[in-house]
Amino acid sequence: MSFPEQPNSPATPTILVGVDLGLPHFDAELEELGLLSQTAGLAPVARVVCRRKAPDAALFIGKGKADEIKQLADEMGAAEVLFDQALSPAQQRNLERHLDRPVNDRTLLILEIFAQRARSHEGKLQVELARLQYVSTRLVRRWSHLERQAGGAGVRGGPGEKQIELDRRMISEAIKRTRERLVKVKRQRQTQRRRRERQGAFNISLVGYTNAGKSTLFNALVKAGAYAANQLFATLDTTTRQLYLGEAGRSVSLSDTVGFIRDLPHGLIDAFQATLQEAADADLLLHVVDAANPNHPEQIAQVQQVLHEIGAGDVPQLLVFNKIDLLEPSKQPRREVDQFQLEGVQVPRVFVSGFTGAGLTALRAELAREVGERSPPAAQEDPNPKVHDSHA
Repeated sequence: MSFPEQPNSPATPTILVGVDLGLPHFDAELEELGLLSQTAGLAPVARVVCRRKAPDAALFIGKGKADEIKQLADEMGAAEVLFDQALSPAQQRNLERHLDRPVNDRTLLILEIFAQRARSHEGKLQVELARLQYVSTRLVRRWSHLERQAGGAGVRGGPGEKQIELDRRMISEAIKRTRERLVKVKRQRQTQRRRRERQGAFNISLVGYTNAGKSTLFNALVKAGAYAANQLFATLDTTTRQLYLGEAGRSVSLSDTVGFIRDLPHGLIDAFQATLQEAADADLLLHVVDAANPNHPEQIAQVQQVLHEIGAGDVPQLLVFNKIDLLEPSKQPRREVDQFQLEGVQVPRVFVSGFTGAGLTALRAELAREVGERSPPAAQEDPNPKVHDSHA
């Protein structure tokens, strides 16, 4: 089934493909993939969804469906085909040959978005490492530069042998250099954390599914001016500010972190370990949820999965159901604060709108209560401390 669309900008016309393998949370409308593609500068012109019991070993979707997609791509003038699932290097190579146009998958798409959005030195290093690891498995494509140059008499060897070996060695060396540079950055971060611990700082990290409104809420709480937009992965680099809680009589350290997403590439989780460590080392997580998104239960589950993967699964949480200004009147919460069952445990939940400011007073009160319960009493502080701003 396909849903033709007209691109709104002179971006690369792309066909989106999703395969329902019977797994939970399948996005039948490819809505998230469409948002991701637009964020990356692509223009979806059609969406194709098919169902299979298992991926085809050679083409992932089978020859018949591949022929159908090729015909559709020719009719729609699509210059690229984008899959919602991860493709193996062989499947990607075979599809490109069969469809006669570039074929990419969700993993590369997310890597490209991260590469476009990373601003800090550490963020760029992390994205570079993840991309190098991804490319290292996909050297044998249909590029002509991989073919061996014609040699003299007696020269033997398969196509691409010399150039592929050179590419592999260069990528391996680049991965090693990037990892070494990231180790240095990680040491600097650990030094900063130890300094905060010695000062008795209480660390709070905002986490949540991408586009849940974390940066908007962060700005509303600390007036940070951090970049916020209604798009996926608007924030990649961690920003930390001091938040004064008058009810608790002290300041806390508040960090805005990168958003999570379904099927976040493991290479990115590994590469962004230093940044995600902010969440694992936090004393409290503000788990921000887009209350207006009908799929927010699945998004909560995906965030929980990533938190467990990075070692933050046991950090106490305060759920923040954001964007209540977008809810219909009949779905507005009756109370600003209640309890929510998260993985079998009752945790406090606050309903807010980072855009309008509704519920922020209740949120600050809950934060003060959490800080009071989880840290020793601190001396009264200046309500206007010097602002500290650091970027990951």
